[in-house]
Amino acid sequence: MGEWIRFWVTAVLLIAGLVYLVAGVVGNCRFRYVMNRVHAAGLGDTMGLFFTAAALAVSADGAALGIRLFLPLVFLWITSPVSSHFLSQIEYFTQKNLFRHMDRR
Repeated sequence: MGEWIRFWVTAVLLIAGLVYLVAGVVGNCRFRYVMNRVHAAGLGDTMGLFFTAAALAVSADGAALGIRLFLPLVFLWITSPVSSHFLSQIEYFTQKNLFRHMDRR
């Protein structure tokens, strides 16, 4: 009985990770402005990798393996926002017509 519960929790977490990763890819394909693309990619990879790593940790046999699966995730959680912020800063300082992309109501 416990194996089936672990299987279904793993399956749900993998599907959630896949949904976030696909949403990030679709956002990168559909959005025209680079700031929107950075946002979609940042959310897609952060949440998608979290759910995927959580699924792998649930399906792992030992606690040590589960912890080792989360170490790359921590590294990606640190580097992904930094790279997104860096790309946004480049766009902000190099885009001459930035006001065209802003919503002015």
